[in-house]
Amino acid sequence: MQDRLDVGEVLRQVFRIYVDQAPVLMPAAAVVFVFTGVLSTVLVSSAPGLLLVALVISFTATTLFTGMVVQLVADVRDGRRDAGARQLLRAAVPVLGPLLAVGIVAGIGVVIGFVLLIVPGLILITVWSVAAPVVVLERPPGLRALARSRELVRGNGWQVFGVIFILFILVGIVSGAIELAAESAGTGVGIVVRVIVGVLTAPLSALGASVLYFHLRGTRERETTGSESAGDGASAAKAGAGPGGEA
Repeated sequence: MQDRLDVGEVLRQVFRIYVDQAPVLMPAAAVVFVFTGVLSTVLVSSAPGLLLVALVISFTATTLFTGMVVQLVADVRDGRRDAGARQLLRAAVPVLGPLLAVGIVAGIGVVIGFVLLIVPGLILITVWSVAAPVVVLERPPGLRALARSRELVRGNGWQVFGVIFILFILVGIVSGAIELAAESAGTGVGIVVRVIVGVLTAPLSALGASVLYFHLRGTRERETTGSESAGDGASAAKAGAGPGGEA
């Protein structure tokens, strides 16, 4: 019988890591997203035709940050963090190319899925939800990470979708409430608040994907171990049986 993903435990672990590792997550998010946000704004304001360049910069920065968060979660699984922000960045840079490739293909697929009555897009978001951790930690060739992600999610699709949906709703509620409260303070304050909200919420999706990956991989490993144990037991029973199938 297949183990079912514990949605509550995944969410608890996501927020536990978020709080415990805030001294690394928040400065890293601030450097990545504030810098790229300012650079993108300058590019677009100076020449609207540079919007595509700004989008590429933003996507690259988000992808790099996701790689750093995956490395962070892998690092703290032994109960402590050994790497700092610089080490996490160095670890994520070598897989930036594969991460971008997988992210672009997955993004195109999800957009097409949403055009096709939304449901296919939601399905692809779910089955490809742990592709980034697969790229960073398993480093499969080409786009094999998408197939590996689907393999890991198989049998736990609703649970994985539940984690994604809950995180999305929580981020939306918190962001909406803070921005609504800041609107009355003026445009300048509103911009600052949006940047702060972006920094605070940026790690959550990457943390969710990383924690999901380790839980799902653990489930697959237990299933494999259980199958091998059952196979060994059957072989032993057969070996101990007589010609007529009796021991």
